[in-house]
Amino acid sequence: MAGYFGTQQQTQLQQRAERMYGWTIATPGACCNVRTLGTDNPDALGFDTIFKSLEEDGVFGFRLLETNRKPDLENALAEKGYRLDTWDVFVGDADTIRAATGPILSKALPDGLQPFSGLDGAGGPLTRSFQEFIAAAGIAPFSGSFLNGDHGSVVSVGLMDDAGGFAACAHGYLPHNEHSPYCRYAWGGLVAVAPAHRGKGLGTYVNALMADACLKHLAATHLYELVSATNTTSRRMVEGCGLSLSQTLYSGLATKGAERFTR
Repeated sequence: MAGYFGTQQQTQLQQRAERMYGWTIATPGACCNVRTLGTDNPDALGFDTIFKSLEEDGVFGFRLLETNRKPDLENALAEKGYRLDTWDVFVGDADTIRAATGPILSKALPDGLQPFSGLDGAGGPLTRSFQEFIAAAGIAPFSGSFLNGDHGSVVSVGLMDDAGGFAACAHGYLPHNEHSPYCRYAWGGLVAVAPAHRGKGLGTYVNALMADACLKHLAATHLYELVSATNTTSRRMVEGCGLSLSQTLYSGLATKGAERFTR
């Protein structure tokens, strides 16, 4: 059971991303966006492939592309009637992240909170709770299979309260295949904090927990996170965990939809 979750469009895209996972990890220029098909090298993947995917899915992802070439991509997409929504890239190397997250993780958690021990399979109740929790925070969900590492190594972290509910969570995985210069770069995200537990620094704590897990369990050399230009809270959070704004890289999604796809 794959544990698909979300709107009809979201679940259809989750199914397609899973069907195409073998192609994604084997094809130069392809990368795993989980929610959609994607690329970290459009020239290697080919624009015929990109536009074919856009015609079929209505959305396509771009990761860690050079900022100085963004106008060329925007123009190519606009000619076909698509727009490009972009996110800033914050990235850090393993040593810098360890130095920043060590002091954060050495602090005691607030009373009544404890780390959870892991998800319980693609269709498990804890996995479904994880999906519901991030969806309630306005974050487009991942399938249960991807969250549980059925398609590549992942880390899912979180804090539970005494009632057995999520107080905070985050997730990380390796999006880039062996053909990419970013093959050991982990992506981190899906950071959410329950309204009742906000203002306690749990966002930074769970983000640090995820970053540390990516280094330990995924053998990542770097971690990157994608943040919108207006999200000052998330920007402070990722900077506090040792990530810095890249001046040369950006990420984005091409779509014709009325709203940004991941929110």
